[in-house]
Amino acid sequence: MAIQVLRSQTIEVEGYWYNPNIHPYTEYKNRLDTLKSYAEIINLPLTVNDVYGLRLFTKMEMEDLENRCLGCYDMRLRETALYAKKMGYDAFSTTLLISPYQKHEKLKALGEQLEKEIGIPFYYEDFRPFFREGQKQARELPLYMQKYCGCIFSEEERYLSKKIKTAE
Repeated sequence: MAIQVLRSQTIEVEGYWYNPNIHPYTEYKNRLDTLKSYAEIINLPLTVNDVYGLRLFTKMEMEDLENRCLGCYDMRLRETALYAKKMGYDAFSTTLLISPYQKHEKLKALGEQLEKEIGIPFYYEDFRPFFREGQKQARELPLYMQKYCGCIFSEEERYLSKKIKTAE
């Protein structure tokens, strides 16, 4: 949905995949395959940085599990900003800005920090009002829809919360 919103503003969009945080590998593959299919459907140019990084990601996250989301955001947005600058794009952004489940203000602040640090503008827009419409569109296409954030720790939280609900 974020792509349609940007295109409606005559902003040319290109996709970039870098998600070494997604685990297990079957989830990583499902999400990547879905993105490739979706990119084809909507005619989105897509670059895939195909790094399945279980060891890289978990090593980084183990240093500060309580703040792991910020570390994950930084790793992924930094790579995206560096790629965008290298390729000569006008700006970089993230589809994470559509999710009501992400730490929105931290994402925005990080994007602004990376803009100053790397020297490429961060395009900010609050896409959260389009979240449900995007889900509806994904169901209609039909596209695979994720059931958790993506990291092994969020998958654990998903199962633990189900276990708690079942016990109640």
